[in-house]
Amino acid sequence: MTQHRSAFRKLALTTFLFSLPLNAAFAQDATAVAERLKSVLAGQNLTLAWTSVTGDASEAVLEGTSIQMAGEGKPFSIGKLTLSGITEENRGFKIETITTEPYSLNEGPTKVEVSPLTLGNVTLPASDSTDLLASFLMYETANLDNVSVKIGDKQAFQMTNFAAEVTPPADGNAMEFTGSAEKFTADLTLVEDPQSKAAIEALGYQNISGDFQMEGTWQPTDGRMALSSYDVTVDNAGTLGMTFDLGGYTVEFLKSVQELQKKMAAQPEGTDNSAQGLAMLGLMQQLTFNGATVRFDDDSVTNKVLEYLAKQQNMTAKDIANQAKAIVPFLMMELNNPELSTQVTTAVTAYLDAPKSIEIAAKPASPVPFALLAASGMSNPKDLPKTLGLTVTANQD
Repeated sequence: MTQHRSAFRKLALTTFLFSLPLNAAFAQDATAVAERLKSVLAGQNLTLAWTSVTGDASEAVLEGTSIQMAGEGKPFSIGKLTLSGITEENRGFKIETITTEPYSLNEGPTKVEVSPLTLGNVTLPASDSTDLLASFLMYETANLDNVSVKIGDKQAFQMTNFAAEVTPPADGNAMEFTGSAEKFTADLTLVEDPQSKAAIEALGYQNISGDFQMEGTWQPTDGRMALSSYDVTVDNAGTLGMTFDLGGYTVEFLKSVQELQKKMAAQPEGTDNSAQGLAMLGLMQQLTFNGATVRFDDDSVTNKVLEYLAKQQNMTAKDIANQAKAIVPFLMMELNNPELSTQVTTAVTAYLDAPKSIEIAAKPASPVPFALLAASGMSNPKDLPKTLGLTVTANQD
């Protein structure tokens, strides 16, 4: 029996000694992943810090994690960060999920609660990677179940089921991205301004709900960035939608902007940043404008506003609409653009007679450099609508 106990102690000791270098190697692997994540975020003007790293080659946990944007005085604490399903890929790392802890903040009567944020299929390329997007944190999915803001015992704002998907660029194809929130709610009875409060109550929008959707593409090689939809819908009110299409939004452009932001953040408070401001304007002139739209689809809010204004002036909603239609041509005279004036007058008249939708679109015949837009806006602003190919339409699909 004594021999058995002696043999067992030797085996246990041997196993313990053998496991020491293994544990050290696993910890080193976990730290290497954390350091690579820190390096990638630093390239985007974000400083990641932690108090300790635990885990092994497949999962790492960063305790006491904080993140700080360049120029911000205080780091933002995010607690524990869990990196799961880590594998090596092309001398870099692929991570199945990066997950935060639930977040809670109390300031006076205000309480903010945020559920864990999960990023899926995160890529951390090797530090010497030649990939065009190697300096950016790339993920394929993002999910956030709930954001809640309470003031006292009232739910001031809540957003549920936010989700985003990103299809990385491959084989010459552009990156595709989508995002949405299933629902948001807001309690507008908490608005304190008396005039705004009275208008909200009269319109019946004390509590609102809605959703938003967005999608677009980005081609990093030539910098074509197109937001094909960004729609915010408020139930029983309407949908505000925007699109834009830019050129020149390249990786090099982004890096230049980030570098300039870093320099501005490093300046002592109160320093004159006019030189950096001019430099930013210079960078913006590398972009080209291909088009943009702003559209509103009505869902009863227009007639409610007309009725509200009519009551304020002891008139009818139709009288208010007719007044607006009569004023528009005089406002447009300043542009000295008869064609556009006719378009706007026709569109506003059609919309107020039967509110369905109204859209402002800028679609130049060919891409317009931002430098030309800036020059035109300063030298002859009345020509800007022609340069942009500006149109206004109503009640069109």
